Amino acid sequence: MAEAEGLAMEIDAPLFPPKPDYKDKGKAIAAAAAPPPEARSAPWVEKYRPQSLADVAAHRDIVDTIDRLTNENRLPHLLLYGPPGTGKTSTILAVARKLYGAQYHNMILELNASDDRGIDVVRHQIQDFASTRSFDAKYSVKLVLLDEADAMTKDAQFALRRVIEKYTRSTRFTLICNHVNKIIPALQSRCTRFRFAPLDATHITERLQYVIKAEGIDVSESGLAAVVRLGSGDMRKALNILQV
Repeated sequence: MAEAEGLAMEIDAPLFPPKPDYKDKGKAIAAAAAPPPEARSAPWVEKYRPQSLADVAAHRDIVDTIDRLTNENRLPHLLLYGPPGTGKTSTILAVARKLYGAQYHNMILELNASDDRGIDVVRHQIQDFASTRSFDAKYSVKLVLLDEADAMTKDAQFALRRVIEKYTRSTRFTLICNHVNKIIPALQSRCTRFRFAPLDATHITERLQYVIKAEGIDVSESGLAAVVRLGSGDMRKALNILQV
């Protein structure tokens, strides 16, 4: 009886294996080889952000000065101000990569002051970071980066001034803003100030041409000129328009 059941099971099995379906094979291979959706849709502003000071598109006088101070181990507290999309954040992030290399993410505290604008952030996050010793003795200072610092409350700015004074030996602070008049004089006086003017059309055009080539897209000369014109000296805006 057991043998009969076994025979029945074999008879129920197909006599010939089904033919493989090659209809979607090409699609499957293409899907496997293609980059993940998040990589394809990554904002070009971040994808093509300069990784070194040599890659920063403009303001060579400012970049070269900061680079020299970094090489001489004399980097001061910085106040970088000017319109959006002019390279302020890219410049200081490139400095951080040069200073810390692979330890980049462990040695900087990056905050957007428009989100974290109150005094509690200064008293806790910033002070806690500044007061802790670096885990690697070869790095003499850490870096606090405050983007959109002009959104901080006045109380938070006064508290930050005291933190800067207390931890200036172990931490460098960089304030980035659009409107320098919204930064209290007591903070301004403790920083070396650099103004980032709107980028000229030549620098924006060169960078957009690099992105167009890297992405393999077709953009006419008139289309490129229109993007540059609409960017109005703002590299971030121009890249966003190009990507759309």
